[in-house]
Amino acid sequence: MPELEINGTQIYYEDTGGDKPVILFAHGLLFSSQMFEFQIERLAEHYRCISFDFRGQGLSESPATGYEMANLVSDTRDLIEQLQIAPVHFVGLSMGGYVGLKLASDHSHLIRSLTLISTSPEAISKEEYQRLRRLSLVGRWLGYTMITGKIMRKIFGPAFREDPKLYQEQLIWRNRLLSNNRKGITRAVNGALKREDISQSLYQISKPTLILVGEDDEVTPIDQAEKMQNRISNATMHIIPQAGHMLSAEAPDEVCDYIMEHLKKVDGSS
Repeated sequence: MPELEINGTQIYYEDTGGDKPVILFAHGLLFSSQMFEFQIERLAEHYRCISFDFRGQGLSESPATGYEMANLVSDTRDLIEQLQIAPVHFVGLSMGGYVGLKLASDHSHLIRSLTLISTSPEAISKEEYQRLRRLSLVGRWLGYTMITGKIMRKIFGPAFREDPKLYQEQLIWRNRLLSNNRKGITRAVNGALKREDISQSLYQISKPTLILVGEDDEVTPIDQAEKMQNRISNATMHIIPQAGHMLSAEAPDEVCDYIMEHLKKVDGSS
């Protein structure tokens, strides 16, 4: 399986190859690059699609340290540089989107465009930190079976959760949660919970930016997407109805359509 050694850690990635423009996909917390499998399948016809697993998640190594957001940004920057693919169309969901914001503000030469899905630039509130920390500890020591239901209710909107026709898909995502390496995911969660508020740095971003948010997203609600749109000079926002936080799974076609429209505009203007 393809891996790169980045900052002393084996990072798993997948690459559809070719000489087409590059899209780099960065996944959200608790999952892996699998969350973009539908988008990659559709977009690979027109783009070279590269996805990777952050340390401690998916098929990447789970070292003892290096899970703060600055480390994840450094890992992603080094991956782009090792693969010599800059500038990339960056697509990130939630935590992956936060990494994209930091790259676009601090290493703008690596980014051609941004797509921010279910993303927030804000720090975790003290109350939310304590709640998520408790859940993380339960998952670490007693197993994720006990808390998977709570997580699913938080990150998936009611239209997805309550549709009996989607039972098999719900089961797939539940099993992916349960398949996490307990030690690695606990470290990843603890690192993500310490993230800083980077709202002020958004003014530094001028790359063409697409912002997608679910109407029923409880994790990164619409007002946070609006804040990003107002502060990034070249940003467009779309609200996807009847969808929660996991937009790539809940509204796969809509996400693909918006990304393709966005990238056609970016590449057509070059």
